[in-house]
Amino acid sequence: MEVSTVLSLLQVDLGELHPSEQRLAYLTQVIRAAQSFMEREGISLNDSAEDLQLVELYAAYLVRKRATQEAMPRMLRWALNNRLFHQKTQSGGGPGV
Repeated sequence: MEVSTVLSLLQVDLGELHPSEQRLAYLTQVIRAAQSFMEREGISLNDSAEDLQLVELYAAYLVRKRATQEAMPRMLRWALNNRLFHQKTQSGGGPGV
């Protein structure tokens, strides 16, 4: 997955168009963490626009959560579940489906 594309989307979402090098490194790490968290849930990511956006949404949540301690938005949880369900139905089912 192209981290630089997700990073650009994340910067716009957060309103951080000219972050420092340290902030860029942090945001890049958050993107990688979001990818890992999603893969741990069983989601196989690809370079589709949908997956890029989903990783960006998850990363933005992680950045904002750090400041507010809010629970995961229902919209994001729904999107993750929907993505996993779609993946399982495309692969012919499997455990949990």
